Amino acid sequence: MAKVAGPLFSLRAAGAIAKTLVYFSWKGLKVVRSYTVPANPKTAAQTTQRGYLTEAVAAIHAAEILAANALDEDDQVAYARLASTFPSPRTWFNQVAKAWIDCRVASKVPIVYSDGTVSDETTDTIDLIIYINEKTGSTLAAGKFYFGDTPTSLIHAAAATVTPGATVALADADCSAFLVAGVRTYFQFKPDAADGCEGAVSGIYSFMPD
Repeated sequence: MAKVAGPLFSLRAAGAIAKTLVYFSWKGLKVVRSYTVPANPKTAAQTTQRGYLTEAVAAIHAAEILAANALDEDDQVAYARLASTFPSPRTWFNQVAKAWIDCRVASKVPIVYSDGTVSDETTDTIDLIIYINEKTGSTLAAGKFYFGDTPTSLIHAAAATVTPGATVALADADCSAFLVAGVRTYFQFKPDAADGCEGAVSGIYSFMPD
C-alpha cells in the first residue's frame, strides 16, 4: 500500500482501475494498493466453522424473541461484563457466539442463557434463576453458581438446581458465608467439569444483597 499525493492528478480518488489498482482513503490518507480478490477456498474446516457461527447467530436471535423469559438487556449486560474480562475486545453478541463455537469445537453442547433474575436478595435466603436455551434441549445435568465481589474473582460456589432444558436456579439458599449485605456481588453459572455442556458458561450478573 502506497501513500499518494494528488492521486490521478486530482485531490481525491476512489475505486479500482482495470482490476489492477485500488485507490481509497485510510486513516485520513490517500493511498493505493494492488487489486486483489480475497481467497475463499471453502475447505471442510471452514465450512464446519461457518456452520457453527450460523447456528450461534440463530440461537441468539431465537433467545431474543422468546415469548417468555427472553434474552433481555440484563443478559446482554452480563455477557458484555464477561467479554470485558478477556484481553481482546468484543461485544456481548460476539461473546455469546464465541462461547457457542468454542463448545461445538470441543464437542460440547452450547447454551444461550436468558432472563437471569434475582428475586430475593437476602444473603441467607437468596433466590435466583437463569433460563437455558440449549442446542439439544436437555444435556445439562449439573453446575454451580460462582460468586465474588468483582467479575474476575468469582471464588465462592453454590450448587445449582438444574431443571433439564429449562432453568438453573438457587431457591432459599443460605449464602451468608460469603455474601455481604450492602456490597455488590457478581455471579455466573458454570456447568460442572465433564458435564455435556462443560464450557457453556453464562454471562456475569450482579446484584446488591440485603
